[in-house]
Amino acid sequence: MDTVLKIDSVEKYYGNKGNVVKVIDDINFDVFEGEFIGVMGPSGSGKTTLLNMIATIDEVSSGHIYVDNKDITEISQKDLAKFRRENLGFIFQDFNLLDTLTIHENIALALTINRCKKGDIDEKVKKVAHTLGIDEILTKYPYEASGGQKQRCACARALITNPKLILADEPTGALDSRSAQMLIEMLSNLNKELGATILMVTHDSFTASYCDRILFIKDGKIFTELRKGENSRKQFFNQILDVVALLGGDVRDVR
Repeated sequence: MDTVLKIDSVEKYYGNKGNVVKVIDDINFDVFEGEFIGVMGPSGSGKTTLLNMIATIDEVSSGHIYVDNKDITEISQKDLAKFRRENLGFIFQDFNLLDTLTIHENIALALTINRCKKGDIDEKVKKVAHTLGIDEILTKYPYEASGGQKQRCACARALITNPKLILADEPTGALDSRSAQMLIEMLSNLNKELGATILMVTHDSFTASYCDRILFIKDGKIFTELRKGENSRKQFFNQILDVVALLGGDVRDVR
């Protein structure tokens, strides 16, 4: 399998010489094409900082991050936006949809910015909307859609450019239980049926149990790793709960 993401001896510091806080402490791991990876850990463990560095929103203090064999720590600021549009897809807890644009326009935004042909944009939007079951709301605005529909719109927007890597930050955090389960099952299907490579930060053990592999972070370091392997999702869920207990239980372990 090809390596989509490589984290190489990454560290992140905040503060100055008199008061330095190490948020990420020498983290190393790879994500391979077609994997669905979860990142878990207590609040303040560094998982969101790690995600932000992979997303090029924040910079590493030392080390390197490679996406599709390209060192993103070496990309100039003026080229980062283009790199993000072409290689990364984002799914956020609060959707980050623009209320002044229709669902269709929100999904198409990255393609529009990349100056794709209108006919190609329409075709791609309809295709991904059909896959995610939101064909009938393309002309509506986000405030006219339910939470679950808005999150599916966010997923469609993340998929539309066929990114190398999809980054999901607490994607079920703002949803009710039913909508959350529908969303995580949808993400799992996108991973299995479309081969989407997904890295997801979550506090939720139930959500994490859909992943292939979980990286647990504590105090800026990788505490341990779990692989689902041949285990059932229920067995994997119970394994996750055991690690969560060791970490102090600072995650949601029931739904």
